Amino acid sequence: MRLLTSFLILSFVTYCAYPQRTHTDKIFTVAFYNTENLFDTENDPNTEDDEFTPEGAKNWDSEKYLKKLKDLSKVLQSINARELPEIIGLCEVENMKVLEDLISTGKLKRGKYGIVHEESEDKRGIDVALLYRKDEFQYLSHRSISVHFRHDTASRVRNILYVKGKTGKNEIFHFFVNHWKSRSGGIQATEPKRIYTAVTLRKVVDSILNFEPEAKIIIMGDFNDEPTNMSLHSILQANNKQKNANSRELYNLMYNKHNINNIGTYSYKGNWNMLDQIIVSQKVISDKKNYHCNFTSGTIYQDKWMMYDNPKVGMLTPNKTYGGDMYFGGVSDHLPVFVVLEKK
Repeated sequence: MRLLTSFLILSFVTYCAYPQRTHTDKIFTVAFYNTENLFDTENDPNTEDDEFTPEGAKNWDSEKYLKKLKDLSKVLQSINARELPEIIGLCEVENMKVLEDLISTGKLKRGKYGIVHEESEDKRGIDVALLYRKDEFQYLSHRSISVHFRHDTASRVRNILYVKGKTGKNEIFHFFVNHWKSRSGGIQATEPKRIYTAVTLRKVVDSILNFEPEAKIIIMGDFNDEPTNMSLHSILQANNKQKNANSRELYNLMYNKHNINNIGTYSYKGNWNMLDQIIVSQKVISDKKNYHCNFTSGTIYQDKWMMYDNPKVGMLTPNKTYGGDMYFGGVSDHLPVFVVLEKK
């Protein structure tokens, strides 16, 4: 009887210590988050980051920085209650240091994340990056895709980050992390640059599909355009066709949610925008034997503590870190998006 009791206790402890073991081979979580200016506190003489220093306009100091890291970690570790995300795309990160600090904060440390990051040509020094759990994803290669404009050679925007790797089940995936030109200056005035960025990205996607027609491609980012805008719908060819789509068309997992009132990832003057999106190739949906998702799998994550009850617009909006130079102490002005791929 004593032996049986010991066995049952040991079994219970083992189950509690490794609660994710029953899930890790069957689900694969991919998330994207605009971190709203994740800067360290040091001045980089090569970029326009002066405001994010203790002496700068925002009085950005170690206490605020550590709080920001803690809050971001809390969001990312909560996206899927069953596991830490295997893949995390990020934008508005300053450098490798802030990424190393982030993956060492809170429960993210358990993920033992690898980092893929390249410095971009953005004048403020904010970049995109990809984090991956080394136990669930094997990095193979990456490259940073520059975007230049023929008629505005002096303008610089964030690079697109392309990462290729394979899961523990040897499935090859192609990931693209994006942060397209903002709407600052007017939607119509800035739209041509987002369209040209879409052209650049589509060329790379086509080059992959030319050699691997059934490639599993996942494109994520803050596109600063809605799913129905020309850059995404027409140029990138990311739509919501659930029937009769050709093999080269992409499916935007956030497209149909964009058509629902009061749903989005970014709130501007009381209006929700679906700027943060996850887009997949046809094979990610059609392959029912291996990791795949459904047409409705795209999800926006939010929790009450991340939100601000905004009296000006009469609704909850993402609680931002700053409004201009005024410190609000929120986690980000965007909400993260994610998709859980499943395998039989």
